[in-house]
Amino acid sequence: MKILLATYWPIPHIGGVWPFMLQLKNRLENWGHQVDLMGNGPDEPKYYIYGTGQKVMKDDLMHMLQAKLNRNTLPVLHQDPLVRRVEMDRYCMELAAASFGLQQYDVIHAQDVIASLALNRVRPPSTGLVASLHGSLAREIKILLDEDGRLDSETLRPLAHLYYRTLEYHGAMAAEKAVTASHWLKNVLSREYGVPAGHIEVSPYGFDMEPFARKLAAGTPLVRPEGKKLIVCPARLETIKGIHFLIGALANLKQRRSDWLCWLIGDGDKRDELIAQVQAAGLEGDVLFLGHREDVPAILALSDIFVHPSVQDNQPFAVMEAQTAGKPAVVSNAGGLPEMVEHGETGFVSMVGDTDTLAYHLELLLADDELRLKMGEAARLSGCERWSLDRMTEHFVKAYLEAGHSRGRF
Repeated sequence: MKILLATYWPIPHIGGVWPFMLQLKNRLENWGHQVDLMGNGPDEPKYYIYGTGQKVMKDDLMHMLQAKLNRNTLPVLHQDPLVRRVEMDRYCMELAAASFGLQQYDVIHAQDVIASLALNRVRPPSTGLVASLHGSLAREIKILLDEDGRLDSETLRPLAHLYYRTLEYHGAMAAEKAVTASHWLKNVLSREYGVPAGHIEVSPYGFDMEPFARKLAAGTPLVRPEGKKLIVCPARLETIKGIHFLIGALANLKQRRSDWLCWLIGDGDKRDELIAQVQAAGLEGDVLFLGHREDVPAILALSDIFVHPSVQDNQPFAVMEAQTAGKPAVVSNAGGLPEMVEHGETGFVSMVGDTDTLAYHLELLLADDELRLKMGEAARLSGCERWSLDRMTEHFVKAYLEAGHSRGRF
């Protein structure tokens, strides 16, 4: 088969969508399929086929779109700048994809609801469409719009909320197959956005352990802190990842013990705010910001405890990496995290934002070496069994064939 993996997001991307696409492409090609990757340009306004010379600059499309979608012809589009920006970008994606020649593909595998909607409108009648839904865009937007504490933001920006809720439904329904990695997300899409449960399949992500093992073996120039246990949190420095809750928990923990150091691995638009929070809590020597790193597997090997205090998540790669490295995971109960971490067996799970319980769970693992090592080994065994990349790839090949067959392709 010839397959197009397509996303609205920039590629490469610092989130989990990019490694998902990349490892799926590699495994599919190892099995004899041809795979292209399409997405937004990371450094210039374009849509392009990754690794090729094929690209369409958005500026070349905007004059046509603005003539058709101006305030006179479609005034509703101009009522909210966020809605207008996403819609214009979605139309750019449609035009770019059409120019690339979608008839060459047996199946398109969209990685988000926006890409699913866009490519459905321009795909040939015989090309199948599968949509992987990696999270709830509508929920994330609500969290971001509410982060200033205004609980009435849905009233203040009704069009944005309605728009994103509509995207969830129509993006899922545009494809012959919609796939999620967690039962949590399937339930959200079904119960909150009206997608029929029978339209959604659950298939946990797989994890390519060979590149991880190579990076782990390559080591890191960083040195484990002497006389202290190491807590690590690899995550984007954004509201959705809950790092502010972790810092609050660490401030609580510091009042009772100081035999630890926490490394925050990643970058994001909340970096300055989080640094200020660390300084205000008197944790400058206890919490270090390492920025983006390519040696995360080796850093995990150095560490004692992995923590992931997310506000919303589906099935983050960071947790799979930590479990592969044999580390106990201290996580929130956001999204699909409780499906990944068995409370009391492979780690601990607490309520989102419960900094007291998060601090208590960290303290339990700091204080009990035997418990920490036992949980880490249980996490490793569980992860190696559950996160099979071959199993995930087999599921998608089956979904591709079924989607193509339903369109008369095979």
